[in-house]
Amino acid sequence: MAKKGLLKMRELAEASGVSAGTIKHYLREGLLPEPVRTSRNMAYYPPEFVDRIKLIKQLQEERFMPLRVIKAMLDEDPERVRALVELEDRILERALEGERKRVSAAEIGRRYDVPREVLDRLEELGILSPNSRGYGPNDVKIVEAISRFRAGGYDERIGFTVYDTLRYKRALEELVREEIKVIMERLAGEMPPERAAELVASGAEPLNDLISALHAKLLVEELERQRSRRG
Repeated sequence: MAKKGLLKMRELAEASGVSAGTIKHYLREGLLPEPVRTSRNMAYYPPEFVDRIKLIKQLQEERFMPLRVIKAMLDEDPERVRALVELEDRILERALEGERKRVSAAEIGRRYDVPREVLDRLEELGILSPNSRGYGPNDVKIVEAISRFRAGGYDERIGFTVYDTLRYKRALEELVREEIKVIMERLAGEMPPERAAELVASGAEPLNDLISALHAKLLVEELERQRSRRG
């Protein structure tokens, strides 16, 4: 069996980094095909099991997927699942690289005229997500935008509060879910993950411009629609 490249359970566990007990559980749950059995108590496993086991463990630990969902995905198209995971990893790596740089809370206080209680409430609402080292680049851009809003008169005196940001967060959450779905459907497995991640990154700036222009256009259209109704 060794000459055919097949592995004993001990060798499979060592190569995949997963315990024999966990592998046996995957077998019972139908996540792995049946091994090659030479007797009642002896079985050998194809080397392809190594990558499949690693993928199952990754989906469990990093994406918190239940085994029944993983099984359904693998039964349908295991290569597609692997391509999706690789693309997600590359996009996240690129996005998180930029987020490693942090600006301290003290520096934020010096740069922007935003009360501490406003920053705290934005964090409670999930608009900002600072850590012990401070605020990431996207958080800084949000604080800067809110500071400019307040400087222009958008503040509590005329009824604008941090809760107004939730309107945009909720609308964008739905948009982002659709965007991720489209990206994964069209790019995963169709090109190398690194190239696909580059494509997504290069689209960030024009996408922001597109959203800004559409927002301005729709704002005018809605005001005109309301005026025509009154007329």
